[in-house]
Amino acid sequence: MIPGIHIRKNGRAGRITLNRPKALNALTYEMCLAIERALDDWSNDPDIALLILDAEGDKAFCAGGDIAEMYASGTRGDFSYGRKFWRDEYRMNARLFRFPKPVVSFLQGFTMGGGVGVGCHASHRIVDESSQIAMPEVGIGLVPDVGGSLILANAPGRLGEYLGTTAARMGPGDAILVGFADYYVPANGWDALKEGLSETGDWTLVDAAATTAPAAALDAVRADIDRHFAGETLADILRSLHTEDTDFTRETLKKLKRNAPLSMACAIEMIHRLRGSDSIERALELEYRFTHRAMEHGDFIEGIRAAIIDKDRAPRWRHDRDAALDVDMPKMLRPLGAEALTL
Repeated sequence: MIPGIHIRKNGRAGRITLNRPKALNALTYEMCLAIERALDDWSNDPDIALLILDAEGDKAFCAGGDIAEMYASGTRGDFSYGRKFWRDEYRMNARLFRFPKPVVSFLQGFTMGGGVGVGCHASHRIVDESSQIAMPEVGIGLVPDVGGSLILANAPGRLGEYLGTTAARMGPGDAILVGFADYYVPANGWDALKEGLSETGDWTLVDAAATTAPAAALDAVRADIDRHFAGETLADILRSLHTEDTDFTRETLKKLKRNAPLSMACAIEMIHRLRGSDSIERALELEYRFTHRAMEHGDFIEGIRAAIIDKDRAPRWRHDRDAALDVDMPKMLRPLGAEALTL
């Protein structure tokens, strides 16, 4: 029995329930490995018709990875634990993406970072009125990872660049628009749907339960996003935003000011490289180039210090937002050679 996760068979369904609600169901390394083992066990199990991924509590499906140990080891100059965590987590993400049976995920409350890697690679992703999905990694000196870069790269227009650099949250309508979710089912219908799925193994029950999602708030600023985030680099985007003085540009520049410049520059480059791709392996390998280097050469340690440890919300990033990043950005994304991620 692995703390924080409940894995079992229930009728025709394989059930994986995250149950660390007081920690917003944050993923530990052991939870990642347990999910992977379940996927291996159930992929060829004739008794299992589909998977159900859900979580205890109403605040979060999963608000991210449990990064306390990464920070502790990284500050000691030991980068091996973080690299092992990311390597094994990404392998699990790829297994979920390629799982040969329907996977239904129920994404209440916060689904962020590592939670996206579990919940948003399912084949049937359900949101409700409480759902808030985001890729906030640039705020702690990382890049959108766990396969999230692939979803951002295939978002309509320039929504991927916007969401990957601002870390803006998506409500249920936005999540469906951007490609992080598929169905809107009000929360009061979830228990009955889970029971029906477990009893029958019939994924079409999701179609029957779905209703019209709330309007996507991003629709109101799509034109602004597509215009200002069309540049090739972070510098291009910043220049475009500075050409106008509007509510949108002021709010967007405020969001960008909080985040690590190197991370934002790399996020944009990754999204551009992955646009049009359907390869989770390509996305994860590219993400790992950055995360492998993030503690030693990036801003991850400082980002965690400011956000989680000291909580002063005043990170001292390695680069100024307007600094030239055309040397350091390519270094973070160059191939890792023998250290490359293999899936």
